[in-house]
Amino acid sequence: MAFEIIDMDVQHTAIDDLVVVTLKQVTDDRGTVREFFRASAYTDGPFAGLGEWRQINVTETKQGAVRGLHGEAMVKLVSCVSGAAHGVYLDAREDSATYGAVVTVPLVPGTQVLVPAGVCNAFQSVSDGGTQYVYCFTEEWTPGMAGIAFSPIDEGLGISWPLPIDENDPAQISAKDLGAPRFSESARR
Repeated sequence: MAFEIIDMDVQHTAIDDLVVVTLKQVTDDRGTVREFFRASAYTDGPFAGLGEWRQINVTETKQGAVRGLHGEAMVKLVSCVSGAAHGVYLDAREDSATYGAVVTVPLVPGTQVLVPAGVCNAFQSVSDGGTQYVYCFTEEWTPGMAGIAFSPIDEGLGISWPLPIDENDPAQISAKDLGAPRFSESARR
């Protein structure tokens, strides 16, 4: 196998300040090394003023399960380190020019999404063996912190989840996410 280097790349989306990052990756016969985070690479453009990561969580999510749509008052950097996910992002910032926009991103190792504060994040694990999903937060999560949540199964958002979601199966969707308000019914359009 040839030695291959893929440089870091940043692509803008239809939601203001939501960007998709392809990580710098080096592959050889042994496998691949990905630069999950390098401070010097995250200083300009959409990363300017980002600050330090204050908390990093890893979830292990079974195939078909959905987590979200959650939009906290902090910036998140999300990615898969194992498996794959269908990422969904909803701009719930009422003062945003892209308010109400929905963007989907196929997430695999080597792809990250920088999620601005107030943009809701959800994902569905699509891998047979499940998905390990990483969240980096600019603030520590605390109960009752500022944020918003909407139902990920709101038909009015036009989200096409790759796998069917059984609303009666708590292993696929939590009661909290299922019972969250529907953005299409409650938000300014």
